[in-house]
Amino acid sequence: MKKVLVIGDSCRDVFVYCETQRLAPDVPVPVLNVVHQVENPGMAANVHRNISRYVPCDLLTNTNWHETTKMRYVDEKTNHMFLRVDSNQPIPVLDTQDINFDYEMIVVSDYNKGFISESQIEYICSRHPCVFVDTKKLIGAWARNAAAIKINDKEYNLSRHTISTDIAQKIIHTMGDRGCEYREKHYPVKKVDVRDVSGAGDSFMAALCVKYMETKDIAASLDFANSCAAETVTHRGVTTI
Repeated sequence: MKKVLVIGDSCRDVFVYCETQRLAPDVPVPVLNVVHQVENPGMAANVHRNISRYVPCDLLTNTNWHETTKMRYVDEKTNHMFLRVDSNQPIPVLDTQDINFDYEMIVVSDYNKGFISESQIEYICSRHPCVFVDTKKLIGAWARNAAAIKINDKEYNLSRHTISTDIAQKIIHTMGDRGCEYREKHYPVKKVDVRDVSGAGDSFMAALCVKYMETKDIAASLDFANSCAAETVTHRGVTTI
């Protein structure tokens, strides 16, 4: 049996680092001079990239991920983001016939861009006993068979009134610099100097899954995920754990 399969929508993260010394004479906007550019696989592909550093991991994602871009224009000195420009490429829908379930763990990294539906996630969770879901969708009955469901603070507050009691026991509620909560227990995170939060959620999810595969201890896995996410935000751009 193989180790991990990541399923979800992916993109290409592009960081264009610039310097600016003046405003445009015709409109009050900074004139950006490009210094250099960095890019890496993003979204589900970033989760895959992080997990792959620790255990064998496969990825099932949209075939046009390299054409689907999140382009950020960032000040070279301060790391202040001036602008983000996303491409508008249509993302093909997952064909569940392509899924091989012969893995120890399946990770659904759902950015809600159209690659995977609620019913498809429900199907995946019904076919495999260890599916960890990270989703931007509103949580509903479709998630009831997931082993764990990671949602950030914004999504939690949007979904909290639709989360049933049984699903609430599976929710990992991440809260940025306040750590996370699971089954009414708070898991704090150390304070760090935040430089860039890009990809922090991906790092958290990847670290959580890797540690859980190793230990089957959710508490230890949450502590490890917190520490990895805290480390990634001290670096510029999207970094691997």
